[in-house]
Amino acid sequence: MQTILVVDDDPEVLALAVDVLQRAGYSVQGTEDPRHALRLVRAHAEPLHLLIADVVMPLMSGLELAAEVRAIRPELKILLMSAHRTEEIEDYRARLAPGEPFLDKPFTIPALARAVRAALNYPAKPPRPRAQ
Repeated sequence: MQTILVVDDDPEVLALAVDVLQRAGYSVQGTEDPRHALRLVRAHAEPLHLLIADVVMPLMSGLELAAEVRAIRPELKILLMSAHRTEEIEDYRARLAPGEPFLDKPFTIPALARAVRAALNYPAKPPRPRAQ
């Protein structure tokens, strides 16, 4: 069973995503707090397969969370989602490779399922070398 961590500061979106993914057969953990998500990633002894995170959140953006998570678990797949069209989000989307998923909000249940499957099937990004 694949394990997914969902992070969204909107409790309704979080509850919907967790419910839909659990019904689809995934093991799912959810949190509204990106800092709590980092603690979960660090403490989770079993494999984590996918992080789904909203880009625009208080305390830490989904882009920052994804970078932190990649430093801890470079093999973890990432699926970011957003309803916003900021310059930062558009820049991120422009840098996505062909086929690399991004989920637009609001999303439908089938769109969520397709994006999750695409993210799980997409090759993990290798960690970037650190500048010295």
